[in-house]
Amino acid sequence: MDRLFDDFFRTPMLSGGALSSPGWPSLEVKESEDQVTITAELPGLNEKDIELSIYNGVLTLKGEKKSEHQDKDRGWSERFYGRFDRSIVLPMGADEEHCDAHFSDGVLTVRLPKSEATEKERRIPIGSPPTQH
Repeated sequence: MDRLFDDFFRTPMLSGGALSSPGWPSLEVKESEDQVTITAELPGLNEKDIELSIYNGVLTLKGEKKSEHQDKDRGWSERFYGRFDRSIVLPMGADEEHCDAHFSDGVLTVRLPKSEATEKERRIPIGSPPTQH
């Protein structure tokens, strides 16, 4: 049971925003001993269309892809237009203060070095409830 919880909390969690397609934009998260790298495919967008933020160990990617045409005759399309919002719970040790991001050819790459901080476990003693006087 402990391993199940450990694996769950160590695996980056991805979530989509209310208006986004569940898997858009496509993300890739890689973790090495010294770095976490997150890559997002954002074809048709530029830097001004994207907002990137980190708060309390969660990296959030927001933006909007606008339709280039107002075709009323379009019968069927698999292209995505609209606002998107993706959040990624960062792995332990990711250094939020020293991250950088680059955008090139429709691909956003975010790199976070890993700090020297290690996970610390602390036992909590279990005792009887305090008596009321």
